[in-house]
Amino acid sequence: MIILLLVLLVLLLVVTTLQFLKSRQHARQLDYIHYKLESIIEGGSHERLLLMSSSPQVQQLLTDLNRLLDVNHQGAAKRSKLEQSMRGMLANVSHDLKTPLTVVLGYIETLLHDEAISKEEQERMLRTIHTKAGEVIVLMNRFFDLAKLESGDRDIPLSRVELGEVCRRNILSFYDLLSESGTEVQIEIPEEPLHIMGNDEALDRILTNLLSNAITYGNAGGVLGLKLYPDAGRVCIEVWDRGKGIAEGHEDKVFERLYTLEDSRNRDYQGSGLGLTITKRLTEQMNGTISLSSQPNVRTAFTLSFPRQSF
Repeated sequence: MIILLLVLLVLLLVVTTLQFLKSRQHARQLDYIHYKLESIIEGGSHERLLLMSSSPQVQQLLTDLNRLLDVNHQGAAKRSKLEQSMRGMLANVSHDLKTPLTVVLGYIETLLHDEAISKEEQERMLRTIHTKAGEVIVLMNRFFDLAKLESGDRDIPLSRVELGEVCRRNILSFYDLLSESGTEVQIEIPEEPLHIMGNDEALDRILTNLLSNAITYGNAGGVLGLKLYPDAGRVCIEVWDRGKGIAEGHEDKVFERLYTLEDSRNRDYQGSGLGLTITKRLTEQMNGTISLSSQPNVRTAFTLSFPRQSF
């Protein structure tokens, strides 16, 4: 009996010792996790928690903490990118506002203090002032439009729209400009009606932007194309030209909010970076997508794609 009690006592001591050692090991591991997390947070580093543990619970905790660190670093990177974009936007907007306003103020100063100006010169200055003031209004309206689209405050009612009619209407609105520039126009619009759930005003704005860009910045290629076609349950509109295009590596970025290019085919990219952003947001609100493919001086094409309505 005494021997049995001694054996039980020894076993109890062994179990107690093992539990104590395991508890101390867990305590050291938790201390490591605490101090390592504190170091990562204070230093803003991209380190991860590296610890081998025989405890599945500790390993799961480490896995979850590392996932949280990844999310935190991704959020910090996005915030940094947004702050950089905002600074760039403010600089561009300040420049875009300053340029016309400087002209306006200069002409007003001249009109107020130079009494020898002829009537014809006064009229020319006033027309310039009117034009520059209009540029400021257009820029501010773009910001308001983007703000409404991004916040969801701008409701775009959708109805059944026939895209062939929309394409014909918009290309005809540029007829005089195309004739004057001598640009060759290649239009492919099928006789078959192609319907989507869309908004006429939004579609007009999208196509006006894309067509005017192609005319202005693809004019050197001498050709402008507009193609409407069905594609696997969708309807696509392609606006293309053979101008200088978009440099490699920027095709996807031109649609990013507030993204700007130094050497651009489009003043919207070069200026406030709003034109294509608004175009993309309008397209997305009609459940569509927009993409760009560009081979400079060969073919640059913006492609809109919408779900087709077959009933």
